[in-house]
Amino acid sequence: MFAGKTILTGVKPTGTPHLGNYLGAIKPAIELGQKAIAQGGKHYMFIADYHAINAEKDPAVLNQKMKEIACIYLAGGLDPKKSYFYRQSDIPEIPEITTILYAYTPKGFMNKAHAYKAAVDKNRAAGKPDDDGINMGLYTYPTLMAADILSYDTDVVPVGKDQVQHVEIARDIAGAINAHYEKELLRLPAYYVDDQVAVVPGIDGRKMSKSYGNVIPLFEDDKAIKKAIFSIKTDSRPMEEPKDPDEILVYEIYKSIATPEQLQEMGDGLRQGRLGYGHIKNMLLDAVINEVSAAREKYNYYMNHYDEVEAMLEEGAARARPAAQAVLKRLKDAVFGR
Repeated sequence: MFAGKTILTGVKPTGTPHLGNYLGAIKPAIELGQKAIAQGGKHYMFIADYHAINAEKDPAVLNQKMKEIACIYLAGGLDPKKSYFYRQSDIPEIPEITTILYAYTPKGFMNKAHAYKAAVDKNRAAGKPDDDGINMGLYTYPTLMAADILSYDTDVVPVGKDQVQHVEIARDIAGAINAHYEKELLRLPAYYVDDQVAVVPGIDGRKMSKSYGNVIPLFEDDKAIKKAIFSIKTDSRPMEEPKDPDEILVYEIYKSIATPEQLQEMGDGLRQGRLGYGHIKNMLLDAVINEVSAAREKYNYYMNHYDEVEAMLEEGAARARPAAQAVLKRLKDAVFGR
């Protein structure tokens, strides 16, 4: 599916990711990019800092979040010599392309965008005016995202189900421009949703999320990881009582990280009354530490040597810009009759 294709993924710096982010988004995105490159394609991975300023206005906080997310992807195995790894704001063609896209983007697209509708619904629930606190960055978010996608002749955009709409909007805008000028100025992107990507439960059974306060930390020390894992909710049944593994939260979290053999061992132990909750929490702890220890070491290195990361991002932007420049030229030539 990805042979010879251009794959693009953007990540918004929203704070230090947790285990659920790592297993459900970061690691799969890196692996998908590696797969595309191995099949003769291209992989663009960018830090969406323009998107981030819609919500985060403190430069110090934003800068810290950007450093963390860059280091996490590098620690997770992203190779900046093979992938195009860059900051959105280091590509000046993006705002220019966005401006052109505005002229072909129906306002109705923005009214129906999920992020805007969610903000309006939240205001209504609080008894506030619909647009209270909503800035134009949030409102026009999908058009900027369309520019992110269309600027590199992207073939495939891996997304979660809640992001499909953004790719569809990018495709609709591109289609409208191509139809108006009766030529393929912009490549029509497709979305890719991987149904196999893990949705990791948190320590309270809900989806793992910082907003719920139910996360297993990713790069903190072993003591912090152990504290989180040993606070996972369990009942008072004794070890020897047979249990259905699928009813045990520790087992559900273990599914996202264990090998098939490890999962079978835990499942059999629970069903046969040979493993207690302390045993399976230690099994989960060992699996998590084994998964993150090497990446944690790399993450700490990059955070302490961020000048190296800065150089990688600048080089990535220099490598990515020619593609965006070519798309911008095609658009300007058509729009202004050059």
